[in-house]
Amino acid sequence: MDKEEYQSYLVKYASQIEHFRQSAHDLHQSVNQTYAGILPYGFHLDMVVEGVRNYGYLVCVREEDVLPLFFAAYYHDSIEDARLTYNDVLRLARNEMTEEQALMATEIVYALTNDKGRTRAERAGEKYYQGIRETPYAPFVKLCDRLANITYSCTGEGNKGTRMKEVYKGEMPHFLPAINPHSDDPRFAVPVEVVEALAEILIEEVDKEEIQRQWGEL
Repeated sequence: MDKEEYQSYLVKYASQIEHFRQSAHDLHQSVNQTYAGILPYGFHLDMVVEGVRNYGYLVCVREEDVLPLFFAAYYHDSIEDARLTYNDVLRLARNEMTEEQALMATEIVYALTNDKGRTRAERAGEKYYQGIRETPYAPFVKLCDRLANITYSCTGEGNKGTRMKEVYKGEMPHFLPAINPHSDDPRFAVPVEVVEALAEILIEEVDKEEIQRQWGEL
């Protein structure tokens, strides 16, 4: 799908996308979840969706997939952090989209939900990344999630942002290969344009050529 066509669908479905936004914001607000301990969680959701807006044309293969992409981006933390179950998400998605679209969106959300674990490494182990690699559009939404987190960590304020910046830097050599399924199907793509955006943000923290090399070896 070219960029112009994708942008036309964003206009066409603007009201539904805005409804996803408001309902997801309300959901996370209802459980008092914040971002970086100081911001409404909707701040993070909007940043993730900004990545989907800017780069979604690189992976989206048909009009019917636009709404599932945006729903999944807004609800990607709803099981992990907002106390919803898989069936809760599916029910919400069915109220907004066709059955096929609802299942696609819910599978992305489920794939991006961390496993049970005592540590960050246990919660995002090989089984977790395998689920991302096997789910259409999950690698892309996960990449937009990481882009949002790194953008905030490298430009935001506060000790938590600084700490997470170091965490993300350390994870980069593993993260990019872990989400790439080596598929020719665009729905599973890890677009170089998004990887380059990550490199630009981290340019003072991590050698840009090293980030690009990691992508090139995926």
